[in-house]
Amino acid sequence: MKQTLLVKLAPTEQQFNLLKSTMERFNEACNYIADIAFQRRISNNWQLHHLTYYKVREQFGLSAQLTVRAISKVSQAYKRDKKIRPKFDLQGAIVYDERLLSWKGLEYVSILTLQGRIKVPIRIGPYQEARMNRIRGEADLLLRNTTFYLAATIDVPEATPFEPKDWLGVDVGVNNIATDSDGEVWSGGQLNGLRTRHVKLRARLQSKDTKSAKRLLKKRSRKERRFATAVNHLISKRIVEKAKDTLRGIALEELKGIRNRVTVNGSRQRRTIHSWAFNQLRSFIEYKARLAGVPLLLVNPRNTSRACPACGYIAKANRKGEIFLCGNCGYAGPADHIAAVNIGRAAFNRPYVSGHFNTSGTISRL
Repeated sequence: MKQTLLVKLAPTEQQFNLLKSTMERFNEACNYIADIAFQRRISNNWQLHHLTYYKVREQFGLSAQLTVRAISKVSQAYKRDKKIRPKFDLQGAIVYDERLLSWKGLEYVSILTLQGRIKVPIRIGPYQEARMNRIRGEADLLLRNTTFYLAATIDVPEATPFEPKDWLGVDVGVNNIATDSDGEVWSGGQLNGLRTRHVKLRARLQSKDTKSAKRLLKKRSRKERRFATAVNHLISKRIVEKAKDTLRGIALEELKGIRNRVTVNGSRQRRTIHSWAFNQLRSFIEYKARLAGVPLLLVNPRNTSRACPACGYIAKANRKGEIFLCGNCGYAGPADHIAAVNIGRAAFNRPYVSGHFNTSGTISRL
């Protein structure tokens, strides 16, 4: 499996300026190429190359391979949506391949700039050091605030999936970020509280409309994203560990369209549902499960919050907010837990096939 390894660079002031000027010139060239691609409706990399290569080299002073990478970046971006002209931030990433960048042990990286190659010191910890020999192919040069990073692609071996004895169902939500069929709950109260405070602060900063206010606003936004990512990592790690320790597979609800399915009351709940990274949580669980060899199924969430696990009765009225109460047999419990149980049971509707993430499981009559 491919993963991204983030390596911090420690350039001198002169090296920092060289990397920054190279990045800005590269993205200026990308915007120039994007204008031509959009005007002539050309997304083919070969055609763009023959149309722009020499002009870009002459006008922007890029090396041959940097020019090739710029054309490729524009081609890929334009192919994603041909209705709009791609726009590139001057501090957007540069894709460095093996012709432009080489690793010099655990201390330096040799990287091409507008004024030739420079050897830039790198700063790595035990995690990066153990994986440096797995780096393959390209690396993206990123500038975050005032720090340069290289996002390198590494090969990570996957464990052989085991045959699950049972399935651990996982339900995702807003008030509770995740609830499993064992009844363990990960509350979203702390994160939602942080978002509420951020919204109030953002309103005050936007009313000031000063440079310092805008800088603080970006800083707070990054802090919120980092916190949400850390929470998703912790939850996904716990779920995968629990499934592996008990020899169970993981059953997740298919999250496509979840924002349209969830009912919200008021702007506050609407803001919460649209700001939570549901897909990120699922992707974290998915890749951690693959590394651990834990089978994973995606099941259709239809009626998982309305079906009674005791008698099989399905009705919209069964769910009353955070409480589930069966209108047929009177079975009651936390609604998220009931949904997780039903998701786990839905995994039995179709057998697990190694390497396949099933999306057709569903709840009908239990």
